[in-house]
Amino acid sequence: MIHTGYTLENMEPIVSLAKRRGFVFQGSEIYGGFGNSWDYGPLGVLMENNVKAAWWRAMVQLRDDMVGLDAAILMSPQVWQASGHVGHFTDPLVDCTTCKLRYRADHAEQTPCGNPEWRKQGLTAATCPGVKTEARQFNMMFKTFVGPLEESAAVAYLRPETAQGIFVNFANILGTSRKKLPFGIAQIGKSFRNEITPGNFIFRTREFEQMEMEYFITPGTEREWHPYWGDQRVNWYKHLGVRDENIRIRDLPPEDLAHYSKGTKEIEYLWPGGLGWAELEGVASRGDYDLGRHQEASGRDMTFFDEEKKERYLPYVIEPAVGVGRATLVFLLDAYDEEPDKEGTRVVLRLHPAIAPIKVAVLPLSKKEPLGGLARTVAASLRPHMMIQFDDTQAIGRRYRRQDEIGTPLCVTVDFESIEDRAVTIRERDSMAQERVPIAELLPRLHEKLGM
Repeated sequence: MIHTGYTLENMEPIVSLAKRRGFVFQGSEIYGGFGNSWDYGPLGVLMENNVKAAWWRAMVQLRDDMVGLDAAILMSPQVWQASGHVGHFTDPLVDCTTCKLRYRADHAEQTPCGNPEWRKQGLTAATCPGVKTEARQFNMMFKTFVGPLEESAAVAYLRPETAQGIFVNFANILGTSRKKLPFGIAQIGKSFRNEITPGNFIFRTREFEQMEMEYFITPGTEREWHPYWGDQRVNWYKHLGVRDENIRIRDLPPEDLAHYSKGTKEIEYLWPGGLGWAELEGVASRGDYDLGRHQEASGRDMTFFDEEKKERYLPYVIEPAVGVGRATLVFLLDAYDEEPDKEGTRVVLRLHPAIAPIKVAVLPLSKKEPLGGLARTVAASLRPHMMIQFDDTQAIGRRYRRQDEIGTPLCVTVDFESIEDRAVTIRERDSMAQERVPIAELLPRLHEKLGM
């Protein structure tokens, strides 16, 4: 993919493009929005599904040491007591009594001041001159009730992570899959966190989808597997088009570790605007914390019998975890490009073909028959093999620009000569180069260009 190196100063161009082209809409927009919730539109849901499919392919399909799981969102409250989330899944909450802003103490530098005038001066929660309360711990789990009565015995939680569903099913999967260490269990599913300060578009939301994997290893081998999975995950982003200069990995200091972590590698992206380098994905070394806690609380055996060593032990765990929305946002930001052309500025999303929502657009030069009919026949022949879009509205140049802006790698133009020579023109998004191909050879040629 050819990128001009254009750099976004903030997220506004992506936010605007996302709504204008149907990637992401504000949730409950007709009622003024709601709590930083977002709805994925026609193109957004296609791209999200492609991101999930690419993750699943890399993490499960292409490996022989991985299995999948889809665990329930609602789990026994005892799960969250044992995991430590009831007691430790908290953030430091501060209130500014002057400008009425509520924010996370550790995000004060990134949070704009609540006073509109001070905000215009560039003040943040950290530099706001208002009167502030002492930080207090706020549990981020959403609480609900199961059954008709709202009483303490009916309390349940919306899961704040998908990982615990994997841990409580470890013995079941170990017994049915016949896997030996090391092996992993992967899961994609919804999680919920009552964030104090959600924001920055889909960067941080209260409802989100996670892609998590727990890799179970022999204790003492974590120094081998932890950097291995850090490198694997960074390379996945680079393979799908994220530029080297915009991604890095670092070890978190001890004071920043989660309650379950023995060490965490944070994959960071260079976000536009005031965010700068911030988390994209975490790769945590969780030790035997989770299996040990659940074994103690449930009384169930969570150990693995090592036939070579003839002993039982609790496996250690390496966990790569990322939000689908955050990964999707990174791919959008990194793919966004602008370049001058004869009509002013050409906006291009240089998305990798694997995650582009539309793979091929079929564009007839005219709606009129027999050209329109031939173009629809070509589109119908491609539709079973890939996600395509048929567009016969407006001038061909404008249609090319529309497809460039939504990241479509290839356009197939059906022109008047196509009726005679039974050939069409493939136009590439990045180079704008064109190639004439017989209709009979179109599908294999498209597959070749898309790397399918």
